[in-house]
Amino acid sequence: MQSAQKEALKELAKECHSVEDIQEKLRELFKETLQQVFEAEMDEHLGYKKHDNTGDKIGNSRNGYSSKTIKSRFGASNVKIPRDRNGEFEPEIIKKHETAVNGLEEQIIAVYAKGMSTRDIEDQLWKWMKCR
Repeated sequence: MQSAQKEALKELAKECHSVEDIQEKLRELFKETLQQVFEAEMDEHLGYKKHDNTGDKIGNSRNGYSSKTIKSRFGASNVKIPRDRNGEFEPEIIKKHETAVNGLEEQIIAVYAKGMSTRDIEDQLWKWMKCR
């Protein structure tokens, strides 16, 4: 594990006083990672990044979010699923009508523990989804 990662874990440990605190931090990490993956999927779907002027005249653009509760072994997490104006966006990491993640949280936590940042995890999940 990298020294910067160790320091981040030490700081995180200072905030945790019980097993429940640790589980809450893991739930937050899982939720934030999923949120970033949803945003990356929307970027890929539309062909431009959020707040980029490229999307102003292409006929389809972001159109807010819908809420979804995802169940994992860390408990329920509410995430925001991006929407597009044409209603064509279909998330790949967790499909529209799925609510359980079936082990995805363990994979995310495992690679995070090995020193990967949430951005690195997002990149790896994105590559994995493209191969499916």
